Amino acid sequence: MLGYDFSQPELLQQALTHRSCKGRHNERLEFLGDAILSMVIAEALYQHFPNAKEGELTRMRASLVKGVTLAEIATELSIADYLRLGPGEMKSGGHRRESILADAFEAILGAIYLDAGLDVCKERILYWFSSRLQQITPQQQKDSKTRLQEYLQGRRLALPVYQVEHTEGEAHNQQFTVSCRIEGRAAVVASGSSRRKAEQDAAYKMLERIQDEH
Repeated sequence: MLGYDFSQPELLQQALTHRSCKGRHNERLEFLGDAILSMVIAEALYQHFPNAKEGELTRMRASLVKGVTLAEIATELSIADYLRLGPGEMKSGGHRRESILADAFEAILGAIYLDAGLDVCKERILYWFSSRLQQITPQQQKDSKTRLQEYLQGRRLALPVYQVEHTEGEAHNQQFTVSCRIEGRAAVVASGSSRRKAEQDAAYKMLERIQDEH
């Protein structure tokens, strides 16, 4: 499923072992994989977008290596089916948790690097990210919070304040409600499966409201 056969399968086993499970877990491999992924994606973007500015390259890289993207690729590779979790994490649905999937994916990259070297690891990364690298553009990468902040800064206005109003649901399946407030305007409220998603949605709604008024 990974398109790679380990000569040291114990590395793969470690990469799939969460810290909640007894034995050698994957945090050190995750650290290694994170650094390799960032470097490989940075180089790919540098080559693909020769006219992009540093800030644009940084935003594109952040979009590609963020947790939600890594969790999506981990899901495409069915990594959740092979995770080794402790009883508590297993019971709470840890194999579906975005952060655990993203960490395991990075740990697998670290394991491939130790098993076969940088060239092989780089080939796998570029293969798994190929469609996303083809679709990404410098103009698309400013998220709603960034666009709202830049809009306000350009007009020398106070920056928005985000606040979690309440959360609902079990720890592994929470729903966050967040408000976005700007001085002199009524707050907007949005919900999401994470605080980050709720904040982004609230920023989008606030930006839409301001732009409609103008």
